[in-house]
Amino acid sequence: MATAETETPGLPDYVLDADAVLKDIDVNWRHGRAPDYSKTRKIWSETKRSSHQAGSLPDLVEKLVKNWEIEASYKVSLDDWRTIDRSTYTFSVNGGAPQSAEHMLQVGTYNAIIEPNEYYCPVRSTFDASHKTFKRMMPTFAWEVLEVYAGPPKVAFRWRHWGTMKEDYTGTNNKGEKVTIKAHGGPIDIEGIAVAEVNDKLQLQKVEVFFDPMSMFRQMAPDGETGVTKVKVDG
Repeated sequence: MATAETETPGLPDYVLDADAVLKDIDVNWRHGRAPDYSKTRKIWSETKRSSHQAGSLPDLVEKLVKNWEIEASYKVSLDDWRTIDRSTYTFSVNGGAPQSAEHMLQVGTYNAIIEPNEYYCPVRSTFDASHKTFKRMMPTFAWEVLEVYAGPPKVAFRWRHWGTMKEDYTGTNNKGEKVTIKAHGGPIDIEGIAVAEVNDKLQLQKVEVFFDPMSMFRQMAPDGETGVTKVKVDG
């Protein structure tokens, strides 16, 4: 597979440019073309808490993860994923069972991370439906590395994921109820820890993520059941 530009000698482009994989050609994109991250990148630059020196370890880690997210969300063939070592890659959340790249490609990034709860159930939502649910509610969801505690081959770091709840949330919970939460127009800001093992090409081999999965939902409904409606839709 060719890329739109030659990689910088010594380091792969996906750790030097946050949008490197968007320039890949001859790949199968989920909606027929590469996605537009310009609005998310703008919010990131305006509201991020950390500013990393170009080429520093935090900068390289941040760009690697951003390119991985693009591939996991929008490249429909694992043959086109450049940020992972397919022979060893696994992903897990809060000490749970390791998930394969094939699993994430089937269920989607949101469903791979979120556990069934009173507001949302990944089993009851498809890949595309999950992305529509959260992207409609929060059109931009920026991500940054806050701190890096250890370097390759095992990289431990703290991260932040944030956006604004601009539209109502509508999803299906673990009881089969349709849940609606009125938009409050305020921020949703979550943090967590990740430990990632990489190979000599800085491709991800094993990713372990640790965070409070209910933090986002508590911020969506800060007053508990106020503004939340639940309607039974199936048996």
